Amino acid sequence: MRSYSDLFRTREFTPLFLSSCFRSAASTVSGLALATLVYRATGSPLLTALSMFGPSLAQVVGATTMLSAADRLPPRATVAGIALAFGAGTAVMAIPGMPVWTIFTLLLLLGLIQSFGGGVLWGLLNEILAKDGNSGNSGNGGNSGNSGYLLGRSVFNMMNGIAQITGYGAGGVLVALLSPRVTLLTAAALYLAAAVVARLGLTRRAPRALGRPSIATTWRTNARLFSSPERRTLYLLLWIPNGLIVGCESLYVSYAPSRAGALFAFAAFGMFVGDVTTGRLLPPRVRARLGIPFLLLLATPYLVFVLRPGVAVAAAAVAVASIGFGSSLMQQERLVALIPDELSGHALGLHTAGMLTMQGASAALAGGVAQLTSPGTAMTVMAVASIAVTLTLAPTVGGVRAKGQPSESELSLN
Repeated sequence: MRSYSDLFRTREFTPLFLSSCFRSAASTVSGLALATLVYRATGSPLLTALSMFGPSLAQVVGATTMLSAADRLPPRATVAGIALAFGAGTAVMAIPGMPVWTIFTLLLLLGLIQSFGGGVLWGLLNEILAKDGNSGNSGNGGNSGNSGYLLGRSVFNMMNGIAQITGYGAGGVLVALLSPRVTLLTAAALYLAAAVVARLGLTRRAPRALGRPSIATTWRTNARLFSSPERRTLYLLLWIPNGLIVGCESLYVSYAPSRAGALFAFAAFGMFVGDVTTGRLLPPRVRARLGIPFLLLLATPYLVFVLRPGVAVAAAAVAVASIGFGSSLMQQERLVALIPDELSGHALGLHTAGMLTMQGASAALAGGVAQLTSPGTAMTVMAVASIAVTLTLAPTVGGVRAKGQPSESELSLN
Protein backbone atom coordinates (compact mmCIF):
# COMPACT_ATOMS: atom_id res chain seq x y z
CA MET A 1 0.00 0.00 0.00
CA ARG A 2 1.76 3.10 -1.20
CA SER A 3 -0.81 5.88 -1.70
CA TYR A 4 -4.36 6.94 -0.95
CA SER A 5 -5.38 6.07 -4.52
CA ASP A 6 -4.24 2.49 -3.91
CA LEU A 7 -6.70 2.28 -1.03
CA PHE A 8 -9.67 3.20 -3.18
CA ARG A 9 -8.65 0.63 -5.78
CA THR A 10 -8.88 -2.02 -3.07
CA ARG A 11 -12.12 -3.97 -3.25
CA GLU A 12 -14.61 -3.11 -0.47
CA PHE A 13 -12.59 -0.20 0.89
CA THR A 14 -14.79 2.41 -0.81
CA PRO A 15 -18.19 1.12 0.48
CA LEU A 16 -16.76 0.71 3.98
CA PHE A 17 -15.36 4.22 3.77
CA LEU A 18 -18.62 5.73 2.48
CA SER A 19 -20.67 3.98 5.14
CA SER A 20 -18.34 5.35 7.80
CA CYS A 21 -18.64 8.83 6.25
CA PHE A 22 -22.40 8.77 6.71
CA ARG A 23 -22.05 7.48 10.26
CA SER A 24 -19.48 10.12 11.21
CA ALA A 25 -21.64 12.90 9.79
CA ALA A 26 -24.69 11.52 11.60
CA SER A 27 -22.83 11.25 14.91
CA THR A 28 -21.53 14.81 14.61
CA VAL A 29 -24.86 16.37 13.69
CA SER A 30 -26.80 14.42 16.31
CA GLY A 31 -24.24 15.11 19.05
CA LEU A 32 -24.45 18.87 18.65
CA ALA A 33 -28.25 18.81 18.36
CA LEU A 34 -28.66 16.60 21.40
CA ALA A 35 -26.25 18.65 23.52
CA THR A 36 -28.12 21.83 22.57
CA LEU A 37 -31.43 20.18 23.41
CA VAL A 38 -30.23 18.99 26.82
CA TYR A 39 -28.56 22.32 27.66
CA ARG A 40 -31.73 24.24 26.83
CA ALA A 41 -33.78 21.87 28.97
CA THR A 42 -31.47 21.66 31.99
CA GLY A 43 -28.84 24.42 31.84
CA SER A 44 -26.39 21.88 33.27
CA PRO A 45 -22.81 21.64 31.94
CA LEU A 46 -22.57 18.12 33.42
CA LEU A 47 -25.68 16.77 31.69
CA THR A 48 -24.74 18.55 28.47
CA ALA A 49 -21.30 16.93 28.48
CA LEU A 50 -22.79 13.52 29.28
CA SER A 51 -25.32 13.83 26.45
CA MET A 52 -22.42 14.00 23.96
CA PHE A 53 -19.92 11.60 25.51
CA GLY A 54 -21.67 9.85 28.40
CA PRO A 55 -22.87 6.89 26.28
CA SER A 56 -19.22 5.97 25.89
CA LEU A 57 -19.30 4.84 29.52
CA ALA A 58 -21.32 1.84 28.37
CA GLN A 59 -18.24 0.76 26.44
CA VAL A 60 -16.64 -0.57 29.60
CA VAL A 61 -19.53 -3.01 30.03
CA GLY A 62 -19.22 -4.20 26.45
CA ALA A 63 -15.43 -4.43 26.65
CA THR A 64 -15.69 -6.85 29.56
CA THR A 65 -18.68 -8.90 28.35
CA MET A 66 -19.32 -8.63 24.59
CA LEU A 67 -16.00 -7.84 22.90
CA SER A 68 -15.33 -11.42 21.79
CA ALA A 69 -18.20 -10.90 19.33
CA ALA A 70 -15.98 -8.56 17.29
CA ASP A 71 -14.24 -11.52 15.62
CA ARG A 72 -17.16 -13.95 15.81
CA LEU A 73 -19.97 -12.10 14.02
CA PRO A 74 -20.41 -11.70 10.24
CA PRO A 75 -18.88 -8.25 9.53
CA ARG A 76 -21.27 -7.02 6.82
CA ALA A 77 -24.45 -7.74 8.75
CA THR A 78 -22.98 -6.32 11.95
CA VAL A 79 -21.74 -3.05 10.43
CA ALA A 80 -25.10 -2.48 8.71
CA GLY A 81 -27.11 -3.55 11.75
CA ILE A 82 -25.32 -1.19 14.13
CA ALA A 83 -25.87 1.77 11.79
CA LEU A 84 -29.56 0.85 11.54
CA ALA A 85 -29.88 0.64 15.34
CA PHE A 86 -28.32 4.09 15.74
CA GLY A 87 -30.67 5.50 13.11
CA ALA A 88 -33.72 4.14 14.91
CA GLY A 89 -32.51 5.33 18.32
CA THR A 90 -31.73 8.82 17.04
CA ALA A 91 -35.18 9.09 15.44
CA VAL A 92 -36.83 8.13 18.73
CA MET A 93 -34.86 10.83 20.59
CA ALA A 94 -36.32 13.41 18.21
CA ILE A 95 -39.88 12.74 19.41
CA PRO A 96 -41.29 15.93 21.02
CA GLY A 97 -41.68 15.79 24.79
CA MET A 98 -39.17 12.96 25.21
CA PRO A 99 -37.98 13.06 28.86
CA VAL A 100 -34.28 13.65 29.42
CA TRP A 101 -33.90 10.40 31.40
CA THR A 102 -35.37 8.45 28.46
CA ILE A 103 -32.88 10.07 26.09
CA PHE A 104 -30.00 9.06 28.35
CA THR A 105 -31.33 5.50 28.59
CA LEU A 106 -31.37 5.26 24.80
CA LEU A 107 -27.87 6.70 24.60
CA LEU A 108 -26.53 4.11 27.02
CA LEU A 109 -28.17 1.28 25.06
CA LEU A 110 -26.62 2.57 21.84
CA GLY A 111 -23.28 2.85 23.58
CA LEU A 112 -23.54 -0.79 24.63
CA ILE A 113 -24.25 -1.83 21.04
CA GLN A 114 -21.30 0.19 19.81
CA SER A 115 -18.97 -1.44 22.35
CA PHE A 116 -18.08 -4.21 19.90
CA GLY A 117 -18.85 -2.22 16.75
CA GLY A 118 -15.42 -0.59 16.67
CA GLY A 119 -13.76 -3.99 16.77
CA VAL A 120 -15.89 -5.25 13.89
CA LEU A 121 -15.18 -2.13 11.79
CA TRP A 122 -11.43 -1.92 12.34
CA GLY A 123 -10.97 -5.67 12.18
CA LEU A 124 -12.74 -5.63 8.81
CA LEU A 125 -10.56 -2.73 7.63
CA ASN A 126 -7.46 -4.67 8.66
CA GLU A 127 -8.78 -7.67 6.75
CA ILE A 128 -9.64 -5.70 3.61
CA LEU A 129 -6.25 -3.98 3.56
CA ALA A 130 -4.35 -7.26 3.77
CA LYS A 131 -0.61 -7.19 4.31
CA ASP A 132 1.29 -5.79 1.37
CA GLY A 133 4.76 -6.73 0.23
CA ASN A 134 6.39 -4.76 3.06
CA SER A 135 4.68 -6.79 5.73
CA GLY A 136 4.07 -10.34 6.53
CA ASN A 137 3.68 -12.86 9.23
CA SER A 138 6.17 -12.91 11.98
CA GLY A 139 6.00 -16.67 12.15
CA ASN A 140 4.56 -16.79 15.66
CA GLY A 141 1.05 -15.57 15.08
CA GLY A 142 1.78 -11.84 15.26
CA ASN A 143 1.88 -9.14 12.63
CA SER A 144 5.10 -7.50 11.64
CA GLY A 145 2.94 -4.56 10.64
CA ASN A 146 0.20 -3.60 8.23
CA SER A 147 1.16 -0.41 6.44
CA GLY A 148 -2.10 -0.66 4.52
CA TYR A 149 -4.04 -0.52 7.78
CA LEU A 150 -2.13 2.55 8.99
CA LEU A 151 -2.73 4.38 5.72
CA GLY A 152 -6.38 3.32 5.67
CA ARG A 153 -6.93 4.31 9.28
CA SER A 154 -5.38 7.72 8.58
CA VAL A 155 -7.85 8.20 5.71
CA PHE A 156 -10.73 7.26 8.04
CA ASN A 157 -9.44 9.71 10.63
CA MET A 158 -9.13 12.48 8.04
CA MET A 159 -12.62 11.71 6.81
CA ASN A 160 -13.85 11.90 10.38
CA GLY A 161 -12.18 15.30 10.75
CA ILE A 162 -13.79 16.60 7.56
CA ALA A 163 -17.15 15.14 8.63
CA GLN A 164 -16.84 16.94 11.95
CA ILE A 165 -15.88 20.24 10.32
CA THR A 166 -18.83 20.11 7.94
CA GLY A 167 -21.13 18.31 10.35
CA TYR A 168 -20.72 20.74 13.22
CA GLY A 169 -21.01 23.66 10.82
CA ALA A 170 -24.12 22.26 9.13
CA GLY A 171 -25.49 21.06 12.46
CA GLY A 172 -25.10 24.51 13.96
CA VAL A 173 -26.98 26.02 11.02
CA LEU A 174 -29.74 23.41 11.22
CA VAL A 175 -30.14 23.88 14.97
CA ALA A 176 -30.28 27.67 14.57
CA LEU A 177 -32.60 27.80 11.55
CA LEU A 178 -34.82 24.81 12.28
CA SER A 179 -34.62 23.01 15.62
CA PRO A 180 -32.55 20.39 17.46
CA ARG A 181 -35.27 17.78 16.84
CA VAL A 182 -35.29 18.31 13.07
CA THR A 183 -31.51 18.07 13.16
CA LEU A 184 -31.79 14.74 14.98
CA LEU A 185 -34.09 13.42 12.24
CA THR A 186 -31.50 14.48 9.66
CA ALA A 187 -28.89 12.48 11.56
CA ALA A 188 -31.22 9.46 11.65
CA ALA A 189 -31.49 9.60 7.85
CA LEU A 190 -27.68 9.67 7.58
CA TYR A 191 -27.44 6.56 9.77
CA LEU A 192 -29.94 4.82 7.51
CA ALA A 193 -27.81 5.72 4.48
CA ALA A 194 -24.78 4.22 6.23
CA ALA A 195 -26.65 0.97 6.80
CA VAL A 196 -27.77 0.75 3.17
CA VAL A 197 -24.28 1.40 1.77
CA ALA A 198 -22.75 -1.24 4.06
CA ARG A 199 -25.38 -3.84 3.20
CA LEU A 200 -25.17 -3.32 -0.55
CA GLY A 201 -21.49 -2.50 -0.94
CA LEU A 202 -19.74 -5.03 1.29
CA THR A 203 -19.46 -8.71 0.47
CA ARG A 204 -20.45 -11.48 2.81
CA ARG A 205 -17.51 -12.68 4.90
CA ALA A 206 -17.16 -15.40 7.45
CA PRO A 207 -16.23 -14.37 11.01
CA ARG A 208 -12.47 -14.23 11.64
CA ALA A 209 -12.64 -16.57 14.65
CA LEU A 210 -14.62 -19.69 15.42
CA GLY A 211 -16.84 -20.31 18.40
CA ARG A 212 -19.61 -18.41 20.08
CA PRO A 213 -19.07 -15.03 21.74
CA SER A 214 -19.03 -15.29 25.51
CA ILE A 215 -18.05 -13.37 28.61
CA ALA A 216 -15.41 -15.98 29.45
CA THR A 217 -13.81 -15.69 26.00
CA THR A 218 -13.82 -11.92 26.27
CA TRP A 219 -12.07 -12.01 29.63
CA ARG A 220 -9.49 -14.58 28.49
CA THR A 221 -8.58 -12.60 25.38
CA ASN A 222 -8.40 -9.32 27.29
CA ALA A 223 -6.01 -10.97 29.74
CA ARG A 224 -3.83 -12.28 26.90
CA LEU A 225 -3.65 -8.88 25.27
CA PHE A 226 -2.70 -7.25 28.59
CA SER A 227 -0.06 -9.87 29.34
CA SER A 228 2.52 -7.89 27.35
CA PRO A 229 3.87 -4.80 29.17
CA GLU A 230 4.32 -2.94 25.88
CA ARG A 231 0.77 -3.61 24.68
CA ARG A 232 -0.51 -2.61 28.10
CA THR A 233 1.35 0.70 27.95
CA LEU A 234 0.13 1.33 24.40
CA TYR A 235 -3.46 0.81 25.48
CA LEU A 236 -3.03 3.26 28.36
CA LEU A 237 -1.51 5.86 26.04
CA LEU A 238 -4.37 5.37 23.57
CA TRP A 239 -7.01 5.69 26.28
CA ILE A 240 -6.10 8.15 29.01
CA PRO A 241 -4.32 11.30 27.69
CA ASN A 242 -6.63 11.55 24.66
CA GLY A 243 -9.72 10.82 26.72
CA LEU A 244 -8.95 13.60 29.18
CA ILE A 245 -8.75 16.09 26.31
CA VAL A 246 -12.09 14.89 24.95
CA GLY A 247 -13.37 15.90 28.38
CA CYS A 248 -12.28 19.42 27.44
CA GLU A 249 -14.20 19.16 24.16
CA SER A 250 -17.34 18.08 26.02
CA LEU A 251 -17.43 21.57 27.59
CA TYR A 252 -17.48 23.55 24.34
CA VAL A 253 -21.26 23.97 24.45
CA SER A 254 -21.27 25.25 28.03
CA TYR A 255 -18.14 27.41 27.43
CA ALA A 256 -19.58 29.14 24.35
CA PRO A 257 -23.21 28.11 23.84
CA SER A 258 -23.73 30.13 20.67
CA ARG A 259 -20.28 29.39 19.15
CA ALA A 260 -19.72 25.77 20.14
CA GLY A 261 -20.03 24.65 16.52
CA ALA A 262 -17.07 26.85 15.61
CA LEU A 263 -14.92 25.38 18.38
CA PHE A 264 -15.78 21.84 17.30
CA ALA A 265 -15.02 22.68 13.67
CA PHE A 266 -11.60 24.17 14.49
CA ALA A 267 -10.78 21.16 16.65
CA ALA A 268 -11.74 18.86 13.78
CA PHE A 269 -9.54 20.87 11.40
CA GLY A 270 -6.57 20.45 13.72
CA MET A 271 -7.24 16.72 13.92
CA PHE A 272 -7.33 16.55 10.13
CA VAL A 273 -3.92 18.26 9.90
CA GLY A 274 -2.48 15.87 12.47
CA ASP A 275 -3.77 12.80 10.66
CA VAL A 276 -2.44 13.95 7.28
CA THR A 277 0.93 14.69 8.82
CA THR A 278 1.12 11.41 10.69
CA GLY A 279 -0.36 9.07 8.12
CA ARG A 280 1.22 10.44 4.95
CA LEU A 281 4.10 12.83 5.57
CA LEU A 282 6.13 11.42 8.45
CA PRO A 283 8.44 8.46 7.71
CA PRO A 284 8.13 5.46 10.08
CA ARG A 285 11.31 6.16 12.07
CA VAL A 286 10.23 9.74 12.72
CA ARG A 287 6.72 8.66 13.71
CA ALA A 288 8.19 6.26 16.26
CA ARG A 289 9.81 9.17 18.12
CA LEU A 290 6.92 11.64 18.05
CA GLY A 291 4.20 9.78 19.94
CA ILE A 292 4.88 11.43 23.30
CA PRO A 293 5.55 14.95 21.88
CA PHE A 294 2.24 14.78 20.00
CA LEU A 295 0.41 13.80 23.21
CA LEU A 296 1.94 16.79 24.98
CA LEU A 297 0.90 19.03 22.09
CA LEU A 298 -2.63 17.68 22.46
CA ALA A 299 -2.96 19.01 26.02
CA THR A 300 -0.71 22.04 26.39
CA PRO A 301 -2.76 24.64 24.42
CA TYR A 302 -5.76 23.98 26.68
CA LEU A 303 -3.85 25.57 29.57
CA VAL A 304 -4.80 28.95 28.07
CA PHE A 305 -8.43 28.36 29.07
CA VAL A 306 -7.56 29.26 32.65
CA LEU A 307 -7.62 32.87 31.33
CA ARG A 308 -11.09 32.36 29.80
CA PRO A 309 -10.12 33.59 26.32
CA GLY A 310 -12.57 34.78 23.70
CA VAL A 311 -13.84 32.52 20.98
CA ALA A 312 -11.15 33.52 18.46
CA VAL A 313 -8.25 32.64 20.78
CA ALA A 314 -10.07 29.55 22.02
CA ALA A 315 -10.61 28.32 18.45
CA ALA A 316 -6.92 28.80 17.62
CA ALA A 317 -5.90 26.93 20.77
CA VAL A 318 -8.13 23.92 20.12
CA ALA A 319 -7.02 23.74 16.48
CA VAL A 320 -3.34 23.59 17.45
CA ALA A 321 -4.04 21.13 20.26
CA SER A 322 -6.03 18.76 18.07
CA ILE A 323 -3.04 18.20 15.79
CA GLY A 324 -1.82 16.07 18.68
CA PHE A 325 -4.58 13.53 18.09
CA GLY A 326 -2.25 12.20 15.39
CA SER A 327 -0.47 10.43 18.25
CA SER A 328 -3.14 7.73 18.22
CA LEU A 329 -2.10 6.63 14.73
CA MET A 330 1.48 6.23 15.92
CA GLN A 331 0.43 4.03 18.82
CA GLN A 332 -2.06 2.06 16.72
CA GLU A 333 0.68 1.27 14.21
CA ARG A 334 2.75 -0.24 16.99
CA LEU A 335 -0.25 -2.09 18.44
CA VAL A 336 -1.20 -3.68 15.11
CA ALA A 337 2.36 -5.00 14.84
CA LEU A 338 1.94 -6.79 18.17
CA ILE A 339 -1.34 -8.67 17.64
CA PRO A 340 -2.18 -11.81 15.59
CA ASP A 341 -4.67 -11.66 12.72
CA GLU A 342 -7.33 -13.81 14.41
CA LEU A 343 -7.50 -11.36 17.33
CA SER A 344 -7.31 -8.14 15.31
CA GLY A 345 -10.98 -7.28 15.76
CA HIS A 346 -10.91 -7.96 19.50
CA ALA A 347 -7.63 -6.09 20.05
CA LEU A 348 -8.66 -3.05 18.01
CA GLY A 349 -12.11 -3.18 19.57
CA LEU A 350 -10.52 -3.13 23.01
CA HIS A 351 -8.66 0.01 21.97
CA THR A 352 -11.88 1.63 20.74
CA ALA A 353 -13.98 0.53 23.72
CA GLY A 354 -11.38 1.69 26.23
CA MET A 355 -10.92 4.97 24.40
CA LEU A 356 -14.64 5.71 24.32
CA THR A 357 -15.05 4.63 27.95
CA MET A 358 -12.33 7.07 28.97
CA GLN A 359 -13.96 9.76 26.88
CA GLY A 360 -17.26 9.23 28.67
CA ALA A 361 -15.60 9.18 32.10
CA SER A 362 -13.63 12.32 31.24
CA ALA A 363 -16.77 14.08 30.05
CA ALA A 364 -18.43 13.27 33.36
CA LEU A 365 -15.36 14.42 35.31
CA ALA A 366 -14.98 17.61 33.28
CA GLY A 367 -18.68 18.35 33.57
CA GLY A 368 -18.56 17.84 37.33
CA VAL A 369 -15.57 20.17 37.74
CA ALA A 370 -17.25 22.75 35.50
CA GLN A 371 -20.41 22.49 37.58
CA LEU A 372 -18.43 23.42 40.70
CA THR A 373 -16.11 25.99 39.08
CA SER A 374 -16.39 27.04 35.42
CA PRO A 375 -15.92 25.41 31.99
CA GLY A 376 -12.60 27.23 31.44
CA THR A 377 -11.22 26.08 34.79
CA ALA A 378 -12.36 22.52 34.14
CA MET A 379 -10.60 22.46 30.75
CA THR A 380 -7.37 23.57 32.39
CA VAL A 381 -7.65 20.87 35.05
CA MET A 382 -8.19 18.18 32.41
CA ALA A 383 -5.22 19.42 30.37
CA VAL A 384 -2.92 19.31 33.41
CA ALA A 385 -4.08 15.76 34.16
CA SER A 386 -3.41 14.69 30.55
CA ILE A 387 0.11 16.12 30.65
CA ALA A 388 0.81 14.39 33.98
CA VAL A 389 -0.32 10.99 32.69
CA THR A 390 1.71 11.35 29.49
CA LEU A 391 4.88 12.26 31.37
CA THR A 392 4.32 9.36 33.79
CA LEU A 393 3.99 6.79 30.98
CA ALA A 394 6.69 8.28 28.73
CA PRO A 395 9.70 6.60 30.42
CA THR A 396 8.16 3.15 29.89
CA VAL A 397 7.98 3.54 26.10
CA GLY A 398 11.10 5.57 25.29
CA GLY A 399 13.46 2.61 25.34
CA VAL A 400 11.23 0.43 23.20
CA ARG A 401 10.81 3.06 20.52
CA ALA A 402 14.50 3.65 20.26
CA LYS A 403 14.98 0.03 19.24
CA GLY A 404 12.98 0.40 16.03
CA GLN A 405 11.38 -2.82 14.84
CA PRO A 406 9.71 -5.17 17.35
CA SER A 407 11.67 -8.18 18.54
CA GLU A 408 10.48 -11.76 18.54
CA SER A 409 9.64 -11.62 22.23
CA GLU A 410 7.67 -8.39 21.76
CA LEU A 411 5.59 -10.00 19.02
CA SER A 412 4.66 -13.08 21.05
CA LEU A 413 1.26 -13.33 22.65
CA ASN A 414 1.82 -15.16 25.92
